[in-house]
Amino acid sequence: MRALVTGGAGFIGSTLVDRLLAEGHSVEVIDDLSSGSLANLAEARAVGGRQLTVHQMDVRSTEVIELMDRRRPEVIFHLAAQADVRVSVADPVLDADINLIGTLRVLEGARSCRALRVVFAASGGTLYGEPDAAELPLKESLPHRPLSPYGVSKKAGIDYLVAYRELHAVEFVALALANVYGPRQDPHGEAGVVAIFADRLLHDEPVTIFGDGEQTRDFVYVDDVVDAFVRSATKGGGLVCNVGTGRETSINNLYREMAAHGGTTLDPIHAPSRPGELARNCLDPARAGIQLGWRPWTDLSSGTEAVLASVRREAADGSG
Repeated sequence: MRALVTGGAGFIGSTLVDRLLAEGHSVEVIDDLSSGSLANLAEARAVGGRQLTVHQMDVRSTEVIELMDRRRPEVIFHLAAQADVRVSVADPVLDADINLIGTLRVLEGARSCRALRVVFAASGGTLYGEPDAAELPLKESLPHRPLSPYGVSKKAGIDYLVAYRELHAVEFVALALANVYGPRQDPHGEAGVVAIFADRLLHDEPVTIFGDGEQTRDFVYVDDVVDAFVRSATKGGGLVCNVGTGRETSINNLYREMAAHGGTTLDPIHAPSRPGELARNCLDPARAGIQLGWRPWTDLSSGTEAVLASVRREAADGSG
C-alpha cells in the first residue's frame, strides 16, 4: 500500500508511520513541524529507507494537492490539525483555517489522485457535546453537537467527507478518538494529561488537578488507536467509528494509578475547575468492533506504566 500520513511527525501520526513501515508499506509524511517533531520519526527514518519520505509542508498549501498528484497515495491518513480546544476558543479563525482548509486540500488531493480512501482523525471527546450521563458510553448515533470551535471544525470535516463521498466517490472512515495517550505525547500540550502527569511525577514536581478530580475521561492507548487506523484502510467505508475503551476513568483515579507506578506519595494540588470542561465522557466502541474487527487491548495500568518508562528513558538519554 502507498500511504500518506498528514501530521505524521506528531504523537499519533509517527506511531502510525512506524506501524505502516513495519508492515511493509511505503509511506509519505506531510508535517509542517509546528507541533510534530522529526525526533518522533527517528526510528522510522533509520529503518524506512526508500519506503519513507518526509515532506515539511503546511497542510493548507496547494502544494499538498500537487504532491498527491505526483506520488498518488492509495490511502490517506489525515491527522494534521490544530488540536487545542483552548486555542480554538481564543482564535477560532486560525482553528478553522487549519482544520477546514487543511481537510479540503487533502480531500481535493484525494479526488485528484483517485485515492482509494481517506481515514480521518475525528474528535470523540468533543463531537457529542455535553450529553446526558445516562447516554454513556456514547454511541455514534447520538446527535453531533460540539460546543467548542475545535469540535465544530472536526464535525465539519466529517460533513465534508460525506459530501466528497457523494459527489466524487472519495471513500472515507472517520475515527472519533477518545483521550489518546502513550509515549511521544507532548507533556506541555493541553490534551495530554497522562504525559503531563508522567513528566511531573518523574521530576518530583507536584501535579495539578483542576476541580475535584471526579471528572471522567476514556483513556485509550496509542498503539490500540493506530491499530484502528490501519484496519480502516480496508474496512468501515462511509462510517464514523468511536475509538475508545467504553470505560470511564476519573482524573483522581488516573493520578493514583500513575503515582503508584511512579513511586511517589505526593498529594496532587487542586485548582479551580476550567470553564467548559466536560464532567464525564466515554465512547462505546461496539461499531468499531463490528465494522473494523477492532478492540482496545491495553489496560490503563500497562499503558501508563509504558508512558512512565518512556519518560524515564528520555531523561536518562538527556532528551527529557
